[in-house]
Amino acid sequence: MSLPQPRAILEVTHPVTWFPPMWAYACGVVSAGVALGERWVLIIVGVMLAGPLICGTSQVVNDWFDRHVDAINEPHRPIPSGRIPGQWGLWLAIIWTLASLALATVLGVWGFLAAVFGLILAWAYSAPPTRLKRNGWWGNSAVAICYEGVPWFTGVVVMAGVFPDWRIIAVALLYSIGAHGIMTLNDFKSVEGDRQMGLGSLPVKLGVDRAAKLACWVMAIPQLFVVALLLLWGAPIYAAAVAVLLVVQIGLMVRLLKRPKELAPWYNATGITLYVSGMMVTAFALGSMDLMAS
Repeated sequence: MSLPQPRAILEVTHPVTWFPPMWAYACGVVSAGVALGERWVLIIVGVMLAGPLICGTSQVVNDWFDRHVDAINEPHRPIPSGRIPGQWGLWLAIIWTLASLALATVLGVWGFLAAVFGLILAWAYSAPPTRLKRNGWWGNSAVAICYEGVPWFTGVVVMAGVFPDWRIIAVALLYSIGAHGIMTLNDFKSVEGDRQMGLGSLPVKLGVDRAAKLACWVMAIPQLFVVALLLLWGAPIYAAAVAVLLVVQIGLMVRLLKRPKELAPWYNATGITLYVSGMMVTAFALGSMDLMAS
């Protein structure tokens, strides 16, 4: 059996997708409000785990089990194009999973359990018999939790060594819910292939226009709750900053809804940048409250 090309191996892990979980992990680190001290090694390990390993695993798993869909939508990808030949896509997915579990042992019990949970969702999203991506509601939820909630949780436990304060969990969950909308916008690029292969993404189920409206509401409402919670918790300046970022996003959403399929990539580069900026602002707000200091 011929070996996969090194460049194709890197490509199948989709490095561009590593940023969201790495950013969410950084938000977790900041929101813990704990001095870095001697934790630099754990922080670096967590970044590697969130991005190249667990997120990379999810991408390889997805590309392997989506190889027939990609042959329609994106035949140039490493697996359908043959640059990763034979069963190597599956073997790489298994290797990346085992490497992730091995590195996660460094992060303590809670960090390891978070990694296990993320990997279970990564496989459940793409692989039969669950293959959650067949339903846009469940599939997008799994990805959103993996990209935002799990790495945020991991960043906190790496810094504090204990289960996070409920307020941190609440905020991480809200941003995970909002990320469901981001995942819906990401599905616009593969509507035709999804329809042909029987994948029930929300743009396929609802139509592009209705799915775009839903995505906007799903992204905006959790941020409104974050603003309200920050006000309730005595952080008005941070709440105002998140509110300003949300108002600008809403302005961009108005344009997006005019031509959602065409403008989805544009919104991903603009509105999503504002969304994740609000995440970090919120993380600094939580960190300033010393929730995990004890």
